[in-house]
Amino acid sequence: MSKLYTAKELERMLKNGESLASVPANAKLTPMARDILRQHRKNGKSAAAPATAAAPQGSSPRIHEPVLPDAEYNWTPGGDPKNARELEKFFYSPEIQAIKERICHIGKRIWNKGYVDGNGGNITVRVGDNLVLCTPTLISKGFMTPDDICMVDLDGNQVAGTRPRTSEVNTHLGIMKNEPKAKSCVHAHPVYATAFAVAGVTPPSCLIPEPEVFLGEIGFASYQTPGTPENAKEVGQLAKKHQSILMQNHGVICWGKDVEDAYWKMENTDAFCQTVSITMQIGGPKQYGPDKLKELIVLRKKLGMPDHRLDELKECELCDAADYTVTTAPQPAACSCEMPAANAPVDEALVQKITDIIMEKLK
Repeated sequence: MSKLYTAKELERMLKNGESLASVPANAKLTPMARDILRQHRKNGKSAAAPATAAAPQGSSPRIHEPVLPDAEYNWTPGGDPKNARELEKFFYSPEIQAIKERICHIGKRIWNKGYVDGNGGNITVRVGDNLVLCTPTLISKGFMTPDDICMVDLDGNQVAGTRPRTSEVNTHLGIMKNEPKAKSCVHAHPVYATAFAVAGVTPPSCLIPEPEVFLGEIGFASYQTPGTPENAKEVGQLAKKHQSILMQNHGVICWGKDVEDAYWKMENTDAFCQTVSITMQIGGPKQYGPDKLKELIVLRKKLGMPDHRLDELKECELCDAADYTVTTAPQPAACSCEMPAANAPVDEALVQKITDIIMEKLK
């Protein structure tokens, strides 16, 4: 039985000067361990431990420079599998298996957070010019395994996997077609953010720095039947300007460069909506000014995230915390039956006639 290597164990090996080349080719690796091994092989460092960097005088020595982990999947343009054999090999390759594991991990997190119930929610990750991994239909996101994950093309046709794909993948594909930076989407129904979506309200800006940097402006899509081309078209267009989108009377969908990035934006969105909800009960929001918001938008852009506000909005339009932005359109009545108004005139003759008939029957 192959030994399981964790990220912590690989880091220990590097710290002790051991070579990662000693890790067997058939070794079992956790997703984070696989990322570390792949990164070191990419940098040509698997054959030997990194040299100790020269430390500035008076400071402690470092084994290597700290590096942020990067889970973004970068495929070779034009390198999609060309036939069934290549497609199967790709679908079960170690790199794709690792992404499937991450999808299952995020599924557990959205389920544990109470963002989904039953078979609710969906997760996708783009892995090629025309290939997208997605969660299947009718499955709890908290109990998926990598074998449950399927794969579709950008038109929604399933090309791999033993379980059928979800119809709502079309909305995810609408985002990916319109925004090339969107490599992963997470859709869920977190209570507070979904409450805003049902109320037809988007939370105001200029309240908390973190949402402005990591979310940007939250978008709002009018109600369309889930999984339809109409919903995919509307949400896809909004994705050009928004990484978090409230879908009216439905839920929330967020996109990012990888699956955890997209999930973080879901957490950010719901936490922000929860805070705003409570704020409205204890005196209402108190905003900072548009000049401060400008600084946050500049920071967001430096982090490589899109933001249209400085280019398209006037300064007086940047902060809207004075009242909620209500974006919902009038919806048709829930029932076509019309009841007479309480103060409508009463037909006395008709009432008397009905009374006479009832009395006659009683006799």
